[in-house]
Amino acid sequence: MEDMLLYSSLSLLLLLAIAFKFLLQTRTKHKHHPPSPPSLPILGHLHLIKKPLHRTLYHFSQKYGNIFSLRFGSQLVVIVSSPSAVEECFTKNDIILANRPRFLVTKHVAYNHTTMATASYGDHWRNLRRISALEIFSTNRLNMFLGIRKNEVKHLLRKLSRNSCQGFAKVELKSMFSELTFNIIMRMVAGKRYYGEDVKDEEEARQFREIMKEISGSAGPSNPQEFVPLLRWIDRRRWEKRLMKLANRADAFLQGLIDEKRSMEEKGNTMIDHLLSLQKSQPEYYTDQIIKGLIQVCVGHFSLLLLLLLIFVVGNRC
Repeated sequence: MEDMLLYSSLSLLLLLAIAFKFLLQTRTKHKHHPPSPPSLPILGHLHLIKKPLHRTLYHFSQKYGNIFSLRFGSQLVVIVSSPSAVEECFTKNDIILANRPRFLVTKHVAYNHTTMATASYGDHWRNLRRISALEIFSTNRLNMFLGIRKNEVKHLLRKLSRNSCQGFAKVELKSMFSELTFNIIMRMVAGKRYYGEDVKDEEEARQFREIMKEISGSAGPSNPQEFVPLLRWIDRRRWEKRLMKLANRADAFLQGLIDEKRSMEEKGNTMIDHLLSLQKSQPEYYTDQIIKGLIQVCVGHFSLLLLLLLIFVVGNRC
């Protein structure tokens, strides 16, 4: 009983100390931030966030203006809804706003914040951007994979036609588009399909699907521990340890793809083949870790680019 009272008292003191520090920071350090609604200690504005999110943000913009701030726990978020201000953010002030927030998931899964999508602005990020622009996402490289995109769209259309061959039928397109995206990207990256038909290695495909599902479920905004560090202490770092295990599995999977291509002496025409050929002449710029980070970017952060390409393909009646 005495131990319970002691731990309860210590926990209460810790909460009070954190709340006092939060209020002090809000009144001094952050006094020049854009206007924001009243916030709570520790939680910030998390209690005000309701679904659908875009309507909540629209409601705030009507009250606080086109530029306002929210605090998601310990993370400051600035919302910009003015087209002219957004343009200024991506032109005049693009370097100032180029850094990324440091989440636990990007620390462990994204090689300690060193992939192009998670690294802070600097020499390393500029090098990754150069490699991506020239060797992966250039018009010439993407045109080389036009046949893959057309073929996967045809796969989808055939599947849809089979579902509706007896008349009109309801279909769930979200999962179909997700599988389409992953199949296109992984055929471009490694020459393999992991969803639907023509999957050559079912066990490897199962591992890939599980890893992608876990990474998606662990993304920064989906876990409150990313915004309220106190919850990590309460959880005793169990969630972070799961992230570390996930990172090890993802790294081993990607390394397996690289080793497989290396053993075949880069005879294929995939992105990994191309990057490994560059690794021979410039090993300091194309290390295995950089290649794995580039694969992560291809898989997890360029869906919008792929969507635009798909619109182009469908528009050309593939």
